[in-house]
Amino acid sequence: MKNIKIAILGLGTVGGGTYQILKENRELIAARCGCTFEVAKVLERDHARLEALGLDPAIAVTDPQLIFDDPEIRIVVEALGGIDFPAGLMLAAMRAGKSVVTPNKAAVAANFDRLRACAAENGVQFRFEASVGGGIPALTAIQEALSANAFTEVMGIVNGTTNYILTKMADEGLAYEEVLKDAQAKGFAEADPTADVEGIDVANKLSILMALCFGTYVPPTEIPREGITKVTMADLEAAKEQGCRIKLIASAKKDTDGSLTYSVKPQLIPASHPLAGVNNEFNAIYVTGNAVGELMFYGKGAGALPTGSAVCGDIIAIAKTL
Repeated sequence: MKNIKIAILGLGTVGGGTYQILKENRELIAARCGCTFEVAKVLERDHARLEALGLDPAIAVTDPQLIFDDPEIRIVVEALGGIDFPAGLMLAAMRAGKSVVTPNKAAVAANFDRLRACAAENGVQFRFEASVGGGIPALTAIQEALSANAFTEVMGIVNGTTNYILTKMADEGLAYEEVLKDAQAKGFAEADPTADVEGIDVANKLSILMALCFGTYVPPTEIPREGITKVTMADLEAAKEQGCRIKLIASAKKDTDGSLTYSVKPQLIPASHPLAGVNNEFNAIYVTGNAVGELMFYGKGAGALPTGSAVCGDIIAIAKTL
């Protein structure tokens, strides 16, 4: 059976979850794709992370060039976070003839065209399913199973932190500051929640969704954006009286003249709409195609194992083509 060597850049939440899945589901994965995977190198300075995962510290490197120069490594997983530095690493890996998988929505959104072009120029694959919606396989569906459709609209709840906050405020009458502290304690929100609550994270994901659905790349910085910090209890109560919920929605729609209208902002969603029932830390992506009609993808939008599941799916998809 073919053994495929991979490298993981960063053993944080997602990198660690990816390794855990590859290890625990090794036999199942081998049976389904006809090959095994070996984590041959990791870019990681913190040896405690390797020990916690049961990895041999000898495979840890601090110079990424040692990974790029290794001819046996076929796939590189970038799970460091950030924008410019990880994007540079992904480009270098692809120029070295290695396919790349990443959950890094900020780097993908800021460098979408460059990364895709680099993969094509070097005859490798660049996959980023985990960058939008965590474990929800919406991007693969859009690019593969739904690729015969002309999409007219994509919208979704793609940030678990803000959805958790709005759900608790609406259902339990809790103040924004109180719910934010609760979300941080449960690991749903970062110590600095700005990227989430101001809609920056959602704009990154909408940029990627628009590029895939409509073939039009719009940098996330050019997407009109409003977060949830100005949503009040009075707003939520008024929404209830109208039979609606307030959700932070990423939305893009193709108008009849072919132009795109897009935004990230809190919106009133009728209780009858499927997105109104997406609560707490869950995510959902709702697409409309001219052939298939309306579809919604729903599930956990973050976390080590859900996001690692999407990363592993991309790794397996690449392996099947090697």
